[in-house]
Amino acid sequence: MDERKLEQLQRWVQEARRIVFFGGAGVSTESGIPDFRGVDGLYRQQFAYPPETIISHSFYVRHPEIFFDFYRKRMLYPDAKPNITHERLARWEREGRLLAVITQNIDGLHQMAGSRNVYELHGSVHRNICTRCGAVYTLAQLMRMDAVPVCPVCGGRVKPDVVLYEESLDPATIQGAVDAIRRADLLIVAGTSLTVYPAAAFLYEYPGNRLVLINKTPTPRDDIANLAIHEALGDVFSRLG
Repeated sequence: MDERKLEQLQRWVQEARRIVFFGGAGVSTESGIPDFRGVDGLYRQQFAYPPETIISHSFYVRHPEIFFDFYRKRMLYPDAKPNITHERLARWEREGRLLAVITQNIDGLHQMAGSRNVYELHGSVHRNICTRCGAVYTLAQLMRMDAVPVCPVCGGRVKPDVVLYEESLDPATIQGAVDAIRRADLLIVAGTSLTVYPAAAFLYEYPGNRLVLINKTPTPRDDIANLAIHEALGDVFSRLG
């Protein structure tokens, strides 16, 4: 690890009073949740249909049995626990130093660690909503339902509150995330390849000069970062106060 870069990041974290953290799949891989685009990710595995097709809105509508079989087996990790990155961010929030966490993940691990101000760009597996009456169910309740979950109240189909391909991000969540980034005095972007839009464009909303990118491999936005660190997140966050 480049000790000079780590020392600079440590100094910025200590000086910051309005930290915003923007994270992707790499934040949760150290909790045992595989990413989509990595060497062992879903997009590199062989299925009857491409994963991008299975987790699209139109496929969900036309082939709910296949969708939910894939969703339950490949996208739910109910035993996953927060790691050092989740825990450190939650501590910074308790200390009044962190404004918000913005995440592309749907696993709810930030909240499990204690973070409260979390903008979930792609939703959460922990919320499941009846498409007919609007009743809300937990992940545990969904897991006990039939292969294609049906609302016990009205008989409507229960859909995970996650953003599928062909669906739009929630405008209020986007606005909240952008507002937080605009207020940040330190923006840490970590565990994301920065190839998914519109999220990748959020970096350009940051007006400051302390943009930190942390990822195992280079990203297309390293050139605009004030500090780019190519290390495992756990190794970096275990060294931050």
